[in-house]
Amino acid sequence: MDHIAAAEERIVTEKLRQKLNDVNNAAQSQLAVAQDHVNFTLQKAYFRCAYECFDRRMRQEDISMCVENCSMPVLQAQNLVEGELAKFQERLNRSLMVCQDKFESARLQNIKTDATKEMESCVNHTVDEHVQSLPHLVAKLKASLNINPVNE
Repeated sequence: MDHIAAAEERIVTEKLRQKLNDVNNAAQSQLAVAQDHVNFTLQKAYFRCAYECFDRRMRQEDISMCVENCSMPVLQAQNLVEGELAKFQERLNRSLMVCQDKFESARLQNIKTDATKEMESCVNHTVDEHVQSLPHLVAKLKASLNINPVNE
């Protein structure tokens, strides 16, 4: 690989890293409402519920079962959020792999300058498309977690 190609590859890699940081920042900021709901509203309810489980008249087994039941809404919500994020990440990764495959194919055909521009364009389009899908993901999570504007 010559110096120009190596420099070009570093530039593309840096631009890709920046776009991935952009999508990560967008995801974190837009999903903050759902994360806060799980981390504060549901956790707070869990601790209140669990506190009520500790009654000297109850057997240890019953106390444990009560605390476990209190934890279910938090665990279900965490699993839901983590699952949706995992699906989002998987879709993004698959789309970026398509961009990478197109780039590799073009490089094999020795279409260097166009390959780099196509890769950059593909990545930009993919990231923008996924960032635009975040509000829909957030709306789905809000509906599933029963988050309304009053709770935010």
